[in-house]
Amino acid sequence: MSHIHDQAMNNVYQQVLQRLLSFFSRAERTALQLLIQRLAVAAGGMDRIGDYKVLAVQCGSRDSCYTLALLRAAQLTIATRAPTTFKLRLATLRLNGMSQLALDNIHRSYNALFVYDDPRVDVLMVDNREVLAFDHRAPVSRAARESNRMNLLLIGHRGVVDGPLELWDDSYLATGEFHGQIARWNHGVDALVSGDSPRQQKRFIEGLKRAAAKAGLAPSNRHEADYGGLFMLLDEFGSDCYQAFYEGYGQEAWRPAEQFEACRRTTYIDIHDVLVSHLEERWPLLTEFLGYQPDELAAHLGENQYVSVAVSAHLRGLQSCFVQGSTYLAGVTHYLQRALVMMRRNQLSERLCERADGAYGNPYKVAGQRALIADEAYQSLGLNEAQWVCLLFAPFVGQGASLERFLRQCHPGMLVALPELHRAMQGHPVAEQILQWIVDVSGLPVSLVGKLYRMEPLVQEADSMNPPDSHASEPEQASDEASMTGERSAGR
Repeated sequence: MSHIHDQAMNNVYQQVLQRLLSFFSRAERTALQLLIQRLAVAAGGMDRIGDYKVLAVQCGSRDSCYTLALLRAAQLTIATRAPTTFKLRLATLRLNGMSQLALDNIHRSYNALFVYDDPRVDVLMVDNREVLAFDHRAPVSRAARESNRMNLLLIGHRGVVDGPLELWDDSYLATGEFHGQIARWNHGVDALVSGDSPRQQKRFIEGLKRAAAKAGLAPSNRHEADYGGLFMLLDEFGSDCYQAFYEGYGQEAWRPAEQFEACRRTTYIDIHDVLVSHLEERWPLLTEFLGYQPDELAAHLGENQYVSVAVSAHLRGLQSCFVQGSTYLAGVTHYLQRALVMMRRNQLSERLCERADGAYGNPYKVAGQRALIADEAYQSLGLNEAQWVCLLFAPFVGQGASLERFLRQCHPGMLVALPELHRAMQGHPVAEQILQWIVDVSGLPVSLVGKLYRMEPLVQEADSMNPPDSHASEPEQASDEASMTGERSAGR
């Protein structure tokens, strides 16, 4: 019975491969052969390919789906030529704000490539540091939503007051930690495979180092500025990238703990140079075979995979209004106009530019939806407007250096309680109303606010800024999507 079942499944896999290859252009068939050669060399020869396991991170973006299709084609092609083929580990990190469209894109790709029932493929997701079977219908757990929300706040509060708005650095740190841990799970993997461009890789490594510094880690400069140095960099950080914040407070450990290898053997295989660079050649495979549904405007205008364009503009409006002494409309206008200009500068299609202009070219319309967008920001990321404004000021770090300014600007009625607020953050007993005010306004427990109070803000270099244009497309790249961080992973 087992032999009959295996034979039936092999027939199914061959049919999947034949249909998949029917969508490949001549360039993609060439890329497939180059990919197979690269994997065989990395494995030490085709006779050892059956013992080789490859990690591919899936975020629902166009590029991650496309890379998966090539890897699956390589896996199934080798299976027709050799007794065994390499194994695949497909893993998704669940963070607040990940869109259902992204999850559905992953699920449709998995269905089309028939990976769910293939024993040669691990189909996983990580929710609150727990490795689970991937389920596109499962919402982020309540514990994960709370943990992700607090991590965003803790990393965000260590930014530069009046400096570049780098509220999303936690996505770099969370994604880096995720890669380091999922590569060790269940006997580990031999290689991470990615099609990210050199610029995307460099941007991710820089963002990861910046976020690590905010978390109290001290990354060295000894490593390569691409994914080739990623795992060595992660080894420097240790097994818990958030320890400086949560020591003594408690945080979930990675689990199931007994299934993580003590050592990691993972290397990196770069396949960006073999990918087809013309989007027109990718679309039939992506849309007709994989069922990929794009959110094109978010892909080109957004700055973070888990944050919508409207929310990004909203936060620029809040920064302009409360921190910079201008108006909400001025902040929204500057952000949107800059993003639209960068779309044209990067020579995107006029059709897409016209769509973007129609959706976001009228800042008055976006500003008029402030309440709706604020609710979206709360529903997706768990922070209300008062907590966003508090984050923009970062008033607690450096022994509350900006606390008085924050109170004068946003909560003048609390100025009389300034000494008590300092006492609370120093760990001294104060009135319950003071403690509750800190929790309500910061969105954090008082003990974690106290951790921030004892930390210093970081001095950032000017070139660490990530304005909308730094996430826009590059005409010469094979991809205009952001890197594996989720810089742009909301299903673009």
